[in-house]
Amino acid sequence: EGLKGSASFTSSQASRNSQYSNLNINYHKKNFTQNLTAGYGDNTNTFRTDAEYLFYDSNKVELLNSKSVSLNRSPSVSSTSEIEIDEKNNIGLIFDFRKSKRFTDSDSFGSNYINGQFQDSSTKTNHSVGDYTNLGTNLFYKYYDKVKNKILDVNVGINYRHSDDFNEQLSNFYTTTIPDGNRILANKQDREYYLKVDYSQPIGENGGQLEFGGKSNFKNNVIPYEYFNLVNEQWTNDGSRTNDFQYTDNLNSLYINFSKTYFKKLETRIGLRFEHIAYKIRQSVGNVERTESYSTLLPDLLLKYALSDNYNLTATYNHSIYRPYFSEFNPFLLPGDDGIFYRGNLNLQPNPSDRIGLKLGIKKKYFLSTNYFFSNHDYWTSYFVEGDKTIRTPTNFDGRVERWSANLSTNQTFLKNKLSINLNIGIEYSDSSDFNTKNNLKNDSYITNISGSTNMSYTNLFGKNINLNTWVGVYSQNNGNLVSNGQNIFHNLSATKIFPSLEMEATVRLNNFIVKPNFDNTTYTPIGQFRNNYASDWYGVSFSLVKRFGNQKVKENTKTNIEKDSGGAK
Repeated sequence: EGLKGSASFTSSQASRNSQYSNLNINYHKKNFTQNLTAGYGDNTNTFRTDAEYLFYDSNKVELLNSKSVSLNRSPSVSSTSEIEIDEKNNIGLIFDFRKSKRFTDSDSFGSNYINGQFQDSSTKTNHSVGDYTNLGTNLFYKYYDKVKNKILDVNVGINYRHSDDFNEQLSNFYTTTIPDGNRILANKQDREYYLKVDYSQPIGENGGQLEFGGKSNFKNNVIPYEYFNLVNEQWTNDGSRTNDFQYTDNLNSLYINFSKTYFKKLETRIGLRFEHIAYKIRQSVGNVERTESYSTLLPDLLLKYALSDNYNLTATYNHSIYRPYFSEFNPFLLPGDDGIFYRGNLNLQPNPSDRIGLKLGIKKKYFLSTNYFFSNHDYWTSYFVEGDKTIRTPTNFDGRVERWSANLSTNQTFLKNKLSINLNIGIEYSDSSDFNTKNNLKNDSYITNISGSTNMSYTNLFGKNINLNTWVGVYSQNNGNLVSNGQNIFHNLSATKIFPSLEMEATVRLNNFIVKPNFDNTTYTPIGQFRNNYASDWYGVSFSLVKRFGNQKVKENTKTNIEKDSGGAK
């Protein structure tokens, strides 16, 4: 009865060339709908880091420069099969498979100075190979009564991730001719099992809506490591470093939302979410173990009042929590591509925060908003020294941080709706004085940021089926003990030519073609200041070709994405 789809091909040229292809097919017959998406990417990226680390106690300065090239080949396929049992009941199965093979080579050079006097230097080469597999399944059932507006959505599934990582690092010091090195083999497995239920229905005769549901999630993640040292030009297993890290947790959550409009002018939504998590962390070396559990309530509120047909005022409040990703607990010492080591922290704590907002809408075109954010505890990246190694690690920080922001945004159309312009301008003022004092940090306590973005599009230029689009964004990153040393400017310009008779379209896009992205920031810690300047090849030109085919006798699937936990906030 129905079959349609599209095939797309993209080639991007930055410092290296990358390609990506994608095929999407939608099929429908009677009460059965099938969606299939397949893709393949062959991408090459380059990355450069320039770092300057100052240690307060010794007045030592470390200078680091590194360059890396990463090649990534990634096939993927996802499928959604759905059966309409009757007009109210649907059942379906989602299958998602992704695989990636990554090769990375990097070279870094480091030199050390004390009071401006040269001390020593070293070079490091790093070679890593990673083989990653992601497999996800989602069996879902949906009941939808369109007359009574009742919806029941049930999801159950498994997500499995597996990776084999090989990492080899060799170091050469100017004071010796004998190279130093380490080799790490890691075999990671992440298993996640979940059940999620959502229900909603109208309440009363005055437009009230009730929503409630819950989710139960189980994880069992392991990262076994084999560690080898280079001794007399021979690789030998280091039993004191070879390790097995395991993380398990059970997260259960319940939520309820109630929405209703009063006096035909006041829209309200009140929500409350309850979460309980119990987790266990274990590493075999040293027989280290941590078991923890806690519960939290997460309320949110929305009030929207129509002052008139052209003006409305919205107030919001929400309390949220961010939890560490499981690998951030892992205390295993890992070498970085830039010559710096990384270690997780078994004692990381969750980060709660609160946000209050007020927004004024004018004629559905202009929006003025203000927000207030505060938190009393967080975790950010910090640094410490262990022997001759500089190590970065996530660290708990106490202390109050407050941010006030104001934004102006507008959406405008001109020239008989052919030209559309979206503009957003914001200013933010942050007060980290209490945070800096409690953590002995020497960075600025009061910071003002100005940011903005604009998007402009023009359709059917000269009546030739040519669409133009341009976007510019200006941002700066200041979070916790990390302070930006400058603003980042991102921009792109694209032109799309549509060929209706061929059902094809071609697009040329210029990415960051005037100013290349550069992330320059300083991390402040009790022992020193650590400045990192990152540059990647997020620039260049790309060409895309899309071919569409089939008819419109199709039906979209109820859902096409599996339930996933990306770590942190859920």
